[in-house]
Amino acid sequence: MLSENLWFHNIYCFLYTGDTGVSGCADSTGLLPESLNWMPYYIAGFSMVLVLINIFMAFGALYTYAERRLIGRFQSRVGPNRTGPFGILQPVADGIKLLTKESMIPDDADKPVYNLAPIIMLIPVILVVAVLPVGEGTFMTDLNIALLFAISITALTTIAIFMAGFSTGNRFAMLGAMRAVAQLISYEVPVVLSTVGIILLTGSLSLVDVVEAQAIPFILVQPLAFLIFLIGGSAEMNRTPFDTVEAESELIAGYHIEYGGMKFAMFQLAEYASVLINSAVITTLFLSGWDGPFSFIPSPIWFLLKMFFMAFCFIWIRATLPRLRMDQVMSFAWKFLLPLSLINIFVTALEVLIFGVNGSFTISDLWIMSGINFIVSIIGIMIFSKILEIDSGFNTQFKVTV
Repeated sequence: MLSENLWFHNIYCFLYTGDTGVSGCADSTGLLPESLNWMPYYIAGFSMVLVLINIFMAFGALYTYAERRLIGRFQSRVGPNRTGPFGILQPVADGIKLLTKESMIPDDADKPVYNLAPIIMLIPVILVVAVLPVGEGTFMTDLNIALLFAISITALTTIAIFMAGFSTGNRFAMLGAMRAVAQLISYEVPVVLSTVGIILLTGSLSLVDVVEAQAIPFILVQPLAFLIFLIGGSAEMNRTPFDTVEAESELIAGYHIEYGGMKFAMFQLAEYASVLINSAVITTLFLSGWDGPFSFIPSPIWFLLKMFFMAFCFIWIRATLPRLRMDQVMSFAWKFLLPLSLINIFVTALEVLIFGVNGSFTISDLWIMSGINFIVSIIGIMIFSKILEIDSGFNTQFKVTV
């Protein structure tokens, strides 16, 4: 599997000296002597891990700056502008501030659970990077169950949030944690179901296979699945309009109210990095991943451009929509997203049965399926949005404010 990774292969061959038949390298003369032939394998592997993870974590820090600046523009505010040119060093200043703050633990806290919560919160974000194909032949590993792995490992954030709220002994933190558990589990169901259509089309759980199967981007073939995944992902990240977990007017800071210093920084880093990870997964599943119209632009650049565009969309949503009530958040998951995800599975299964020949589709087949799915999406959204409005009173809060 590593032999298919161009990044790993190039670093390995640069260092390896010996038999080309064993190494698969065209040139048997590398940087290291033949007596150290065991080292290139580990050096190439560790370099991939360090570079990819540190790049994503650095992007997560820069994303905090980008979000604050863009929301400032959206809402006619200034945003960070003190540290560095245009405030570009604000993430560095925030990091120094959090590093130097005193770490305090509440007297009534369950200390082992309290200390483990921010670590468990950050681990899933890092592990998902391992299966993301950020370019053609550029990935840590091509798991044949990569999509299942990504969905499963991100579910750990629910446990981390509950641990944080439960361990502090703070009632507001506990209420925020309970809200988070209810919300995350509810939205996990339609998000997982939205990926079933893609699995039916590709016949694989490998993210590399998903990208290679997109003769046209799946956002056109599976528009309803894209919408469900986008909305559900926003809810799972506790972002506006689904940020009832950290509603300042009700729960102050929610589940991490008793955290400070680097523990609080880990929660924030996981939260912002998860936006980029979610954007990367959407890019892989719906936007053809690393594939782009111009071959002279490297494939990782195409991937990053699409990922940053999706991250911008999440900022746009946060700056535009008001917060929903908790009952509206739950109703939206079970009465709107869930039935739409089931309809998408049923329609896609019928299309695969009709158009799929030997498990493959022509471009014309995909365009026909795209037209059918757009029509189904519009009709389904109109019907279930009306049902949701009647059952849940979604427009009540706006009528009161007017």
